[in-house]
Amino acid sequence: MRKPSRLVSVVAIVSVLVVSLVWGAPPAAAQRRSEMQILSDAETEHIIRKMARPIFQAAGIDPDAVSILLVNDPSLNAFVAGGQNIFLHTGLIQSIDDVGQLLGVIAHETGHISGGHLVRGADAMENAFLSSLIGMGLGIVGGVASRNAGAGAAGVMLGQHLAERNLLSFSRSQEASADQAGLSFLEQSGMSANGMLTFLEKLGVGEPLLNDRDAGYRLTHPLTRERVEAVRAFVERSRYARTPTPATMNDDFRRIQAKLNGYLDPAGTLRRYKADDRSVVARYGRAYAYFRQGDVKQAGPLVDGLIAEDPRNPYLHEMKGDLMLQTGRAPEAVAPYRKAIELAGVEAGTIRVSLAHSLLEQHDPRLADEALKNLQIASKSQAQSAFLWRLTAQAWSMKNNPGMLAYATAEEALARGDLPMAKANAERAEKLLPAGSPGWLRAQDIRGQTGGRDKPN
Repeated sequence: MRKPSRLVSVVAIVSVLVVSLVWGAPPAAAQRRSEMQILSDAETEHIIRKMARPIFQAAGIDPDAVSILLVNDPSLNAFVAGGQNIFLHTGLIQSIDDVGQLLGVIAHETGHISGGHLVRGADAMENAFLSSLIGMGLGIVGGVASRNAGAGAAGVMLGQHLAERNLLSFSRSQEASADQAGLSFLEQSGMSANGMLTFLEKLGVGEPLLNDRDAGYRLTHPLTRERVEAVRAFVERSRYARTPTPATMNDDFRRIQAKLNGYLDPAGTLRRYKADDRSVVARYGRAYAYFRQGDVKQAGPLVDGLIAEDPRNPYLHEMKGDLMLQTGRAPEAVAPYRKAIELAGVEAGTIRVSLAHSLLEQHDPRLADEALKNLQIASKSQAQSAFLWRLTAQAWSMKNNPGMLAYATAEEALARGDLPMAKANAERAEKLLPAGSPGWLRAQDIRGQTGGRDKPN
């Protein structure tokens, strides 16, 4: 049996220019591989967004308009690209000593967003890259688990080389400006800026490169003693310097840290969190490590125990659904997914996709309507998800509706960047669907996006 994974990885081999803003760019190792892996997990993204919400608000940015994505890379890095998209490396998350350090990184990145430090000439290429990359990151959730070769494709060929490091870096003045803006946002939020200071100290200043983990940051960004001293001076005069981060915030962070460790290093996680450690963090880490190894016998009781103690946590119910779905028990995944959606409310988009997946895996046409309902709701926030549209096409096929099948296939092809396929299916949908219907109108839009000429109504 294939080992399951809920933190789904997607490889994108890219040649378009990725403009990075400042805690890092794709490091040297990533440039050698010419690939980027995006890990998608609803709980991790929810918790980080919740922690960062006051920072975004202080910057005058809509928190819900910021996309937070995880890059599977061991270096201590983060970057911003395509406007309001923050990419955090897994090495950064794993190495954080205190959640305040992560808040410091995010505050700095937000300083770049609010300062508009993008290379304007690269916006079009960058946004094209991000449209595809983010679509894959959100869209292949559950795809690998279905053992569907199309849905679980490892990547999309877009070229061979990432941008050169000198195009990924910013000036010392922009770095200092982002620091000062980030410090201001933390102060307005009533948060200590000490985390930003300790993170900079963690990286070190004026020393030779020690290892690959921080090479990307050191090679692409001017980390100067003046920067560190400016941050230290701010912390010393800040009225919130000694304000501790809330215990619940640290608890949430430690949980997603353990979850990430369990995904990336199951064996190491099981060594770290011994069987006699009954803390929530330890059980969470072990549960996910066993889950990653496909060991339902060990993972199941741990997940059930966590749910019994925290029954209102939607992501524990989601985890149980994932465990069932990705170990071939789709019917048993439905109830926990439904419960997770009930508890998560408006943030249940990716969970709705997983519920639809579990329904469609049963190959019962009677379940297609429920699957479609959940996919339609999820599409409001995940319109770029290729896998969502693949499932939608599957559901319309079950309902024997060739017009909507063609339309959904066009949306899937568009999300994958396959413009000829998108155009061909959009034209087919126009011929089969009633003129003026929502699907017919959207098919016209897709045809226009792919270079097709307008047709008379």
